[in-house]
Amino acid sequence: MVSYHTHEVDLSEDDVDRLFRALADATRRDIVRRTLTDEYSISDLAHHYDMSFAAVRKHVNVLEEAGLVTDDRHGRERRIRGNPEAIRRAQSLLDGFERLWRARIARLDALLAED
Repeated sequence: MVSYHTHEVDLSEDDVDRLFRALADATRRDIVRRTLTDEYSISDLAHHYDMSFAAVRKHVNVLEEAGLVTDDRHGRERRIRGNPEAIRRAQSLLDGFERLWRARIARLDALLAED
């Protein structure tokens, strides 16, 4: 198993797969966007989408598994809130990939400059 580690983030390959699989869907990205600024019940979220309550609940479950949202129970109601720390982990991982590729391009430029 591969592990992604930078000074800011330590994620397993499964963690990375869950994170980016969750973010690959436009509805889930929108749910994350909404819940980073406010707290919603699943019913409240469902009003924003042309899909069933059950479908929205499935999207929220995927986001929870990836750690992108958390829920607090208030009686029978689940209140969904975005997890900014998970967004920072994703950003840190992407920053690490960017540094890797910029270093590779710099080495290639140096090699080409030698010729």
